[in-house]
This record gives sequence, C-alpha cells and structure tokens, in this order.
Amino acid sequence: MRKIIFLIFASFVLSVSINAQTTPPTDKTTETKTETKPKKPIFRANKEQIMQAQKMLQVAESGKLDNDTRAAIKKYQPENGLKATGTLNRATLEKMGIKLTDKQKEIPVSPSSYATAADTEKPDKPKKVIFRASKEQIMQAQKILKENGMYSGEETGKLDDATRASLKKYQEANGIKVTGTLNQVTIEKMGIALTDKQKEMAKPNSEM
Repeated sequence: MRKIIFLIFASFVLSVSINAQTTPPTDKTTETKTETKPKKPIFRANKEQIMQAQKMLQVAESGKLDNDTRAAIKKYQPENGLKATGTLNRATLEKMGIKLTDKQKEIPVSPSSYATAADTEKPDKPKKVIFRASKEQIMQAQKILKENGMYSGEETGKLDDATRASLKKYQEANGIKVTGTLNQVTIEKMGIALTDKQKEMAKPNSEM
C-alpha cells in the first residue's frame, strides 16, 4: 500500500516538474513600441540647380550655396514677391524657371516662402552705431575730473559709479547734456583726442 502511494506521489511530482519546464517564460522586458512620427521632408537644391541659379544671379558658378550666392538670392527674392531667406527653396527655383526633380515635386511649397505685406512695408533698419570711449580716454577723463575737484578716485580706466557721477557734475557745469557717459561731446569738451574709428562716426555737437 505504501509503495502504491509513493509511486502516485512520485509520478505527480514528476508531471509538475515537466510542466514547469515546458511552460514558456513570460517576457516581462517586452515593451510596446511607440509609433514614431514621420520626419518632415527637407527641400534641398542640387548642385546643378545651384549653378543655374548662380548663372542667373551673375555670381561664381561653384555649385555651392556660399555667402555671395546667399546674398544674391536674398536680394532676388523680395524683388520677385518672395520672402528674403537667402535659401534656394522650391518657390525660388520655380520663380527662376529652374526645373525641379521628381523627388522635389513631392515636397509642397512652404507658404512662408512668399513675402507678406509686413515684409515689404518694414525694411531692415540700419544698426545704430554706438560711441564707446577707450580705456585710455576714460583714464584721461578721470585725471581731468580729479584736477577739477570733481573726482577723488583712482585712474582705473573704468566707467564705474563714481566716475559716472563725476561726469554728470562736469557735464552740468559745462552746459552739456547730463548723461553720465563719456560721449563724443564730453570727450571733445575735455580736449581729449578721438580715435580714428571714433572720427569716422563723429557727429556735430548736437548734445551740447
């Protein structure tokens, strides 16, 4: 009787063991792949198209979008109702009458390639030239201010708060617009020589 029970128990254990070995393991590391968005195609002109454009724009036909070519394209675009981007986009190629490749035809024209009313009404303003005093000029000004009893600091060549306060006193005493800066008018009033670069941007003493 005991042998029968033992055999039954042994066969049960053996069957459980076999089932455990044959059961495929579950892969917990499997991750669901997220769908990636398709990349937006980028329009690029080929070498032959660039050379055709360069010939039209009368620049060196290098087949490369160098600085001269970009500048010429940027000038051409607003004259032809296009936004001045300096790039040889589809709208520009079509305006020039340059044939597109089959692959390029699949990429639609960007609406931003065309000039808007804002682009034509607001031309680029020239950058304002800023007058800056040199370190040597500041040191000379600090020396003059000290001689006039308006400055007690060191001749550091830096426009610190003490120097700016002294310049305001000097400007007020000499009928110059009080700015606290060592501008052209103040430098000339102090008899300090202008640099060659400063002479190029020199303007009439309208601030006096």
